[in-house]
Amino acid sequence: MTQPTLIGRERIYLAAALAAAERGWHVFPLRPRDKRPALHGEIACPGTGDCAGGHRKWEQRATTDPDRIRKAWSAGAFNVGLATGPSGLVVVDLDPVKAKDPKGTPDGVTSLQALCERAEHPVPATYRTRTASGGHHLYFTAPNGVRLGNSAGRLGKHIDTRAYGGYVLAPGSTLPHGAYEVADPIDPAPLPEWLYALLAPRQPSRGLMAAPVPVRASRYAAAALRAETAAVAGAGEGVRNWTLVRAARALGRFIPSGDLARHEVEQALNSAGLRAGLRENECRAAVTSALNWSIANNPGRPA
Repeated sequence: MTQPTLIGRERIYLAAALAAAERGWHVFPLRPRDKRPALHGEIACPGTGDCAGGHRKWEQRATTDPDRIRKAWSAGAFNVGLATGPSGLVVVDLDPVKAKDPKGTPDGVTSLQALCERAEHPVPATYRTRTASGGHHLYFTAPNGVRLGNSAGRLGKHIDTRAYGGYVLAPGSTLPHGAYEVADPIDPAPLPEWLYALLAPRQPSRGLMAAPVPVRASRYAAAALRAETAAVAGAGEGVRNWTLVRAARALGRFIPSGDLARHEVEQALNSAGLRAGLRENECRAAVTSALNWSIANNPGRPA
């Protein structure tokens, strides 16, 4: 089979870049047959053009402008980098098993299927590409007004995500060991709410708790609620249920004394459990049982 000439390859990559831009996805050139940006770094920045007002990194220089794209890809057979954040995308990256992985390690596809089963949701149907290594990229549109970052392993083994601060290789790009191809051409689906809950920032905040700490709560009780909720939200697979039960038992002792309201503890812990990857029915059952035990073993203050 005849290989495309250099000019032929340039046209192929240019077409891929323009196709992505037509979807509203911001692109920038990557080195030929490589994943690294083909743009100057800060040290070598000439301070002209896009960088006249200061150095602009790849995410800032990614564009949907056809004229800029044609000019950039006329200089070489560049791969196509797709800046996920500016494009309004969250891409779930499902990697294959690596040679160094222990026997029995699941690949990203298997991990996602297991995650969906635990959450009692089907694997989302959305725009999907096949990567050069045999993995998959699932494209989702990001929720309005939300600025998610990247994640590595938060959703499961061999599952990463790319949003602001990240990029993926668009279909049509190639690496020495393979190409990126469209596997399912349907439009990207909105990021499911249950997946967003798992990817949202984990730091303790009012957003993490379904209701604010009551005014009557002591400083110690309020601090305990924040700490225990954060611990549950950040618990990894294998210790999530145990962490949730332990947290509920620790916080339950503040309910009979009036320092915390039961419904607020339940809401905060259930929300944190969902973000850790537990199913809603698992969270509610574990929290209810653990709080009942704690309340029974921690009587309130004497009158």
